[in-house]
Amino acid sequence: MAGLGPTGPNLASGNIDVGGWHSDFAIGSRAADPYTRARVARHGLLALAKTEAVYFTRSTDQSGAPLREGCSYRLSGGPMPGGWWSVTLYDHSSMLPDNTDGALSIDAERAGDGRWESVIAPQQPEGAAHWISSRAAGNFDLTLRIYMPHAALLNDPSETLDPPQIVRIACQDAA
Repeated sequence: MAGLGPTGPNLASGNIDVGGWHSDFAIGSRAADPYTRARVARHGLLALAKTEAVYFTRSTDQSGAPLREGCSYRLSGGPMPGGWWSVTLYDHSSMLPDNTDGALSIDAERAGDGRWESVIAPQQPEGAAHWISSRAAGNFDLTLRIYMPHAALLNDPSETLDPPQIVRIACQDAA
């Protein structure tokens, strides 16, 4: 997994999995154990307190296949339980891909109210209203950030979050 998502049990709060999107609410809290703090430090993340932002990461599509540059995907969702949100693509090194496309995320402002959709692909597809570039990303993951999360999300993420869906459209090779 390229990003910050949990990879094993967390002694402080346990792992959260909502429809394949993983989080650890101990990130950015006093409850974070040494392993969580080391993971945050290794990735250079300034983790906000969970009352300010929560982070969910996903590295697979709806079928469970790894997200990779050679494929295109449809990312879709609806309103998020917070004041503002974004979904950003990170490469296999947990960095923004080294490309100049200027299209590495979608956010609440660009998506608008209600249902939204974006295509993830190495080149911008014709007619796509929103595009996230996976060019030069290799295997990648997506990070969903929800800022000023609603209390219900913090109390019961599985019942509150309707997570974005990631459906593979096509791949350039047979792998």
